[in-house]
Amino acid sequence: MKRKHLRILLVVLMILNLAFIWGNSAMVGEQSSAMSGGVMELLHKLLPFLPEGETVQAVIRKLAHFSEFAMLGLLSSGLAVLELERIPAGLLGVGLAVACIDETIQLYVPGRASSLLDVWIDASGFAAGLIVLLIGYNLFKNKRVWRKTQ
Repeated sequence: MKRKHLRILLVVLMILNLAFIWGNSAMVGEQSSAMSGGVMELLHKLLPFLPEGETVQAVIRKLAHFSEFAMLGLLSSGLAVLELERIPAGLLGVGLAVACIDETIQLYVPGRASSLLDVWIDASGFAAGLIVLLIGYNLFKNKRVWRKTQ
C-alpha cells in the first residue's frame, strides 16, 4: 500500500473511531443502557459461563472505554510514525484531551454522568494502544536492520 493511501486510511479510521467514541457519549442514558444490555446478551450467548449482574456489566463498560481508546491510540501513533518516523511525547496529551472531551459531552446528555475514573481509563487505553504500536514498530524496524547486516 502506498504511503499516501495508508495515511488517508489511518485518518479516515481515526475519524470513524472518534465518531464512534463521541457518538456513544452523546447517547441519552436509556439508549446507552439498552446498547449495553444488548452487548451483555450477546456476550452471554458467546460466553455462557460469564456471570450476570451489575458488576460484570460495569466491568464490560469500562473495558469498552479502554478498548475504543486503545484503538485510537494505535491509529494516531501509527499516523505519527508514518509521518514523523517517531511518536511525539505530546501525543499522550492528545489522548487525554479526547478523553476529557468525551466525558464533558456526557455532562450535557440526559441520563448520563461524567466520571474522572473514565477519563483515566480512556487515557490508559490510549497509552496502551500507543505502546503496542511502539513495540511493534521497534520490533519491525530492528528486524529490518538485522536483516540488512547479515
